[in-house]
Amino acid sequence: MNTDVDVLIAGAGPTGLLLANELGLAGVRTAVAERLPRRTGQSKALNLQPRTAEVLDCRGWLEPLLDRSLALLPSGHFAGLPLNYGALDTAFPHQVGIPQARVEEFLEDHLAEYGVPVQRGRELTSFQQDADGVTATLLGPDGTESTVRAGYLVGADGGRSTVRRILGVPFPGRDGRIGMAVADVELRPADEAPGEPVEGYETHRRVTQVPGGDEVFAATEAGSDGTGEPWHLPDLSPDPAGLAFLLPLGGGVHRLILGGPEQQGVDRDAPVTADEVRTALVRCPGPPRELRAIRWASRFTDASRQAERYADGRVLLAGDAAHIHAPAGGQGLNLGMQDAFNLGWKLAAVARGRAPTELLATYHTERHPVGARVLANTRAQMALTLPDPDAMAVRDLLADLLTTPEANHHIAAMIAGTDIRYPMPDAPDHPLLGARAPGVQLPSGRAALLTAAPISAAAAAAKDWGDQVDRLGPLGPAANGDEALLVRPDGHVCWAGRNDDADSLRAALARWFGPIS
Repeated sequence: MNTDVDVLIAGAGPTGLLLANELGLAGVRTAVAERLPRRTGQSKALNLQPRTAEVLDCRGWLEPLLDRSLALLPSGHFAGLPLNYGALDTAFPHQVGIPQARVEEFLEDHLAEYGVPVQRGRELTSFQQDADGVTATLLGPDGTESTVRAGYLVGADGGRSTVRRILGVPFPGRDGRIGMAVADVELRPADEAPGEPVEGYETHRRVTQVPGGDEVFAATEAGSDGTGEPWHLPDLSPDPAGLAFLLPLGGGVHRLILGGPEQQGVDRDAPVTADEVRTALVRCPGPPRELRAIRWASRFTDASRQAERYADGRVLLAGDAAHIHAPAGGQGLNLGMQDAFNLGWKLAAVARGRAPTELLATYHTERHPVGARVLANTRAQMALTLPDPDAMAVRDLLADLLTTPEANHHIAAMIAGTDIRYPMPDAPDHPLLGARAPGVQLPSGRAALLTAAPISAAAAAAKDWGDQVDRLGPLGPAANGDEALLVRPDGHVCWAGRNDDADSLRAALARWFGPIS
């Protein structure tokens, strides 16, 4: 097949950039086309959930991101009700507080290691697919058009996805009912005279978790504008006046989330006004705060939609192009990045001819239910923030239930993403089948056979797939000397059995990594 690239990705957000890194790691010829001419520096999301931290750690990419982080928050929340992450089975029982822009910056810079270009100022305007590939048209910043021939196209181009629209995949769901806004604001320190600049603030520093409650050490030295104050879980208790809360981002900048009567029925593209921000600041807990400047602001709603299909022929959807929902519980960026991690190794194997195209069907099979569950829980969370007597009664009941460890753990694992279990058809039943294998390091992006028996029928069978499967020692859940685990490149167990059960292992290897060449 004569192509310019094996995979063209539309969109250089965290989903598209993580996918590009996965493909680059596997040696797949990849290019990213991004409509915007440069990074904006704006960050809609501010956190990595525990499962996303595991995903990045699996490839060795978490540590440099921790160096850029602002805080570690040892809790999650469901509609503002606290969730205990300390009881989760993970090496990362916390949220990593880091602006989305810093995640994107790291992932884009890391692409240079693989020679994967990010073509900024190139907007995908149309495409056509056939049996052998996809021909895409890109509009350049000077108005000229160019075409790219790719084996596959991935739409990671956001909630208003051009790829999804051209593909014609239905996007069922509902429009937003609740209007909200987000703004990064500069606050005037109490001792600052009007017009006096703020000096001496650092942008970020490596942080460590401080025991005690839901607080963590923030990114900078304490300042009278609130810089250095710890992060807290948001207070989303129903209030007819609306909600408003602040998070310190360092450098004298705060993230303000606001939602009240002033934000209802306003066009999404209407600018967020300084008066709206000042009204919300009055509602924020803590001492009085004075607005100095708005860095950027935008509106959003609780619209909830999901693509009926994540794949159609040689075109796939990931991230917000596949699903949109309210930012309740801090799951959006994480859902998209985990889409990319599930898709990346599969698309690489198919693009390189190492696995049959049927492998790509498992992307939709596995990720669509995960997305549907996030849409459901975010709708539930938004309902629990409404100042409606019935909703408030349900909220009180749930708050009581979440005081029990079992209920709290169940919801915490869902929001954190640590309870995801994928279907593994035709594999022998096992308690670990389909679950993640926490702590397993897969920096090469290859699968691994975890076994304590280097000389066994299972180890011998895996050698036939030696170009795709490494053998590792008894790590994590594979401590039983009589058993072995086959872990996919995305860290999920796709086979578990005895070391002498070579036949069922071979079937699993052929299913996930193709027949022996």
